[in-house]
Amino acid sequence: MKPEADEEAAAADLAPQSAADTLPPRVPFALEGVVGALLMGLLCLITFANVVTRYLTDVSLAFTEEFSVAMMVVLALAGAGAAFGRGSHIRMGFLADQLPPRGRLALEAAVLLLSLLLFALLAWYGARLALDEFRFEVGSPGLGVPQWLYTVWLPLCCLAICARIGGRLMRVLRARRSLPGGL
Repeated sequence: MKPEADEEAAAADLAPQSAADTLPPRVPFALEGVVGALLMGLLCLITFANVVTRYLTDVSLAFTEEFSVAMMVVLALAGAGAAFGRGSHIRMGFLADQLPPRGRLALEAAVLLLSLLLFALLAWYGARLALDEFRFEVGSPGLGVPQWLYTVWLPLCCLAICARIGGRLMRVLRARRSLPGGL
């Protein structure tokens, strides 16, 4: 294969998946990147501190496991929000790729609506769980701190994901309107 063909193939791999990918988001995706970088830095620091403390004193820092698990959940949800916003969430595209552009955008809009419903329900039930843990003063198993301090991040992150999905849905609908034939 010629070098020009390699460059064209690489450019085709980087091409937008749909017309919605060419429309910019209102809130930059750097927000999730900053949250992710901060959480990864904190995870590295407390894990390193735990390893050093355990190596030098044969005693583990008890709080690191609870905090690490909570931070990893928030990190995963922040990544999910960024993936939905970019349109790079996990999908099976074989059938969708066979559709014309209008059909692909319609299918993506339907998937986004179902995803929005899923994360809205997760936010609702997560908020109810956090409220119950607050009312019944549930303590975390390891440290005994209020469990709701960890749980409250689930509905908050799910609402942020809903906002990202809603933004992506608006871009998909605008892209569909811009195609010949309108909606």
